[in-house]
Amino acid sequence: MKKTIFSLAAVAALTTTAGINAQAEEVVVNKGDTLWSLSQEHKVSVDDMKKWNDLSSDIIIADNTLKISNEEVYTVVAGDTLWSIGEKFDASPDHISDKNELSGDVIHPGQELVIYNEADDQTKEAPKAEAVKAEPKDQNPSVNEAAASATSENDAVNEGEDVAKEITVSATAYTANCEGCSGTTATGVDLKANPDKKVIAVDPNVIPLGSKVFVEGYGYATAEDTGGAIKGNRIDVFIPSEDAAASWGNREVNVKVLN
Repeated sequence: MKKTIFSLAAVAALTTTAGINAQAEEVVVNKGDTLWSLSQEHKVSVDDMKKWNDLSSDIIIADNTLKISNEEVYTVVAGDTLWSIGEKFDASPDHISDKNELSGDVIHPGQELVIYNEADDQTKEAPKAEAVKAEPKDQNPSVNEAAASATSENDAVNEGEDVAKEITVSATAYTANCEGCSGTTATGVDLKANPDKKVIAVDPNVIPLGSKVFVEGYGYATAEDTGGAIKGNRIDVFIPSEDAAASWGNREVNVKVLN
């Protein structure tokens, strides 16, 4: 049975007189978890989880701890006021009071207050909009450009993409840095020299080599490799880190083969 471990604001002793005692809600990553699956389970967006955890990609590793909320629990200490707490967390006193259903401005040492993220604080003055010239979008982005844009696991394929075929496959992961691995794909791509390449190994009878694809939980990639065990509706996604590749596990994903 899958178990998810939560940690919500370990409360310090009430004798604490200084320092911020606050902690966001967190989850320990289990083997097989993805940002997409965690976002669905905890009703948050993948982009928010990446921002809260300073992630530059969608890859997460088992046993790591991730924030799943930007809300924090703060324990009031002697000398605190709603104003001083608001200053610490960049939130308005009225917002803190409203969200915690306080009847007034009086707070007491040892009292726990939930501090909501800035985006939820509608009482703060909204920044004035600035005229920004929109950059023209590439109507035909290459797979490398799409990968570089850090496509989130829950993103659909770009508008205008022509999907030739859509299949469900069993997906495992591999790395080029294993003992005895050449690091060169069946089509000649040197993955050791190009660790940022988004590449999958396929059965060419199912997904032709050279095909551009969008893999659920992995993003845009190119079918550049094969493997003795990769037969039928099965793929191997390339992940440069051995730990991250191991944490991917074996999962069922949707693959869109693009024209």
